[in-house]
Amino acid sequence: MSTPQTPKAKKNPHRLIHHNHERIDDYFWLNDRENPEVIAYLEQENAYYQAVTAPTKELQEALFVEMKSRIKEDDSSVPYFYNGYYYITRFEKGGDYPIYTRRKGSMEAPECLLFDGNEMAKGHSYFHLTGLSISDDNGWVSFGVDTVSRRQYSIQIKNLETGEILPYTIQNTTGGAVWSADGKYLFYSRKDPKTLRSDSIYRHALGTDPSQDIKVYFEADATFDVSVFKSKSREYIMIASESTLTSEYRFIKASQPSADFQLFQPRVRGLEYSVSHYGSHFYILTNKDEATNFKLMKTDVAHTAMPHWTEVVPHREDVLLEGIDIFREFLVVSERYNGLNALRIIRWDGTMDEYLPFASETYTAYTTTNVDFDTPWLRYAYQSLATPASVIEFNMVTREQRILKEQEVLGGNFDKNNYIEERIWATAADGVQVPISLVYRKGLQKNQSNPLLLYGYGSYGVTLEPYFSTTRLSLLDRGFVYAMAHVRGGEDLGRRWYETGKLLEKQNTFTDFINCAEFLIQEGYTSASHLYAEGGSAGGLLVGAVANMRPDLFHGIIAQVPFVDVVTTMLDDTIPLTTGEYDEWGNPNDKVYYDYMLSYSPYDNVRAQDYPHMYISTGLHDSQVQYWEPAKWVAKLRELKTDTNLLFLDTNMETGHGGASGRFEALKEVAKEFAFLLDLEKIKS
Repeated sequence: MSTPQTPKAKKNPHRLIHHNHERIDDYFWLNDRENPEVIAYLEQENAYYQAVTAPTKELQEALFVEMKSRIKEDDSSVPYFYNGYYYITRFEKGGDYPIYTRRKGSMEAPECLLFDGNEMAKGHSYFHLTGLSISDDNGWVSFGVDTVSRRQYSIQIKNLETGEILPYTIQNTTGGAVWSADGKYLFYSRKDPKTLRSDSIYRHALGTDPSQDIKVYFEADATFDVSVFKSKSREYIMIASESTLTSEYRFIKASQPSADFQLFQPRVRGLEYSVSHYGSHFYILTNKDEATNFKLMKTDVAHTAMPHWTEVVPHREDVLLEGIDIFREFLVVSERYNGLNALRIIRWDGTMDEYLPFASETYTAYTTTNVDFDTPWLRYAYQSLATPASVIEFNMVTREQRILKEQEVLGGNFDKNNYIEERIWATAADGVQVPISLVYRKGLQKNQSNPLLLYGYGSYGVTLEPYFSTTRLSLLDRGFVYAMAHVRGGEDLGRRWYETGKLLEKQNTFTDFINCAEFLIQEGYTSASHLYAEGGSAGGLLVGAVANMRPDLFHGIIAQVPFVDVVTTMLDDTIPLTTGEYDEWGNPNDKVYYDYMLSYSPYDNVRAQDYPHMYISTGLHDSQVQYWEPAKWVAKLRELKTDTNLLFLDTNMETGHGGASGRFEALKEVAKEFAFLLDLEKIKS
């Protein structure tokens, strides 16, 4: 069979001048999805990928079947009780999408179907249902639908008594909404149609034309997004206006939907806070007074400004306060110490203050669906790299614990005792200790021939949790080691871990990852000829930067929807989400940030050198990272790289940032990535 012709994008030089610095972008023209030449190029790259990987098609199919076989197809969620009903989400055998149901009063009551995602998805190549919101009288539900994968949801309203869906849609929203206490009004957030920034909150009167909806708040600052939610007590409707570094809240009583929203605490640059309600007080999670790792404060509902805030849980230098769950008799505080989760239970009357015990070396534990205000049962989830996810309830009065559900891994040959988990620490270039979470098959010896997949993200303060994956077993059982690098830019070791991996310290994210890779090689887990890097979105930026800086460290790289054209994107405030990112990356209209971004932007730093094998994926309708970033990156790599290694651009022409919407279609995308790795390792089955 003849070798397929390597795609070659045409060069059309485009001058970009900022701060008296000129860049020539030969592939700027790819920034036009309406241009038939652009679509033709993407399709040419897709055809090339399909042709070159044709010998792995059987392996891809085998991986898909194998991964699918581990999934319990007719699965269902643990029911939760809310306002008189038990709510359940379940899947049926062969179904790609969830089915939402409820039962009144008890699980023995007749099932009431809310939505069947499989029926609703028919005729759509992409489908996502989100934001189900039930009115307090249990008679209505609002919901958001996206059939493009652009995260622009249309809200509809269903009568739960008759099953009728009202004959109108509310367009261009985030999908979520909240009801007033009387069920006559719906509050929702609307997006700017071009930038996709959530900038407005509207009030909709049930049954009226959406064109008559009242705008109750507009956020003029382009670096902020707005959202609306109801307090767990159901007494207040809150508007949150937030940027990366600053928060501001407004509120009304849910029983007074026509009232003007009252400002909670005016925004102060650098002041972050979030608000929960209990009794006569609001509880505030905040970084006030340089509380880097946050503290918990409270204030009377009648006096919400900052001078009235009093301390409940103080700031600690070594403990990150991540969130709270309020119950009528208890306060549950989610903390993070030394990179691991902790759940602290405090009784309001002061008779209890203790932590749930977790003994594993590396794990993930977090509170889940705790919508019942009056219950003594705390519901939380627990999992690790080798332990399937469990949903557990702990009775905060009796201390009884019960496992409600443990994730089933079908196929008959999974045993968590067959896998080893470790947490090791690499030393960064500046002496900082960086944790790495590892899992591999028991019996695997440290050996330079071991294939190892190193995953990283490192942005937005997102913590990499050591989670269980049934799909990952397909690598582990074929001799792979899987590792997570908890690099700076995430919040894995507290707020400072995030602060020292952003803006003008962003390079720490990349050098941490490189140091983790070097350490894994040094410790004998693998070698550069068997080491692979993976990252998506901002994690795609990470592996893209590393590919330029240390291509010799990796045999292959997987970059999913990668954010790689940093400077050009951040200079274009018409691109969705750009302005809200200034506090994360910096504003390149300031020369200091322009120069710093230019020093690491993967697209701008491609040069004539050997690169690892690379599999790069994107979606034509991606709203988070536009498809042209990876497309331009691949075109430039093809032009300049000096090796003959594999380079693939795989564009899903029907989806966006999250990939395929169906649970089984998504497995096919994973199978492509795994086949890429296994083929490079010459593992054929």
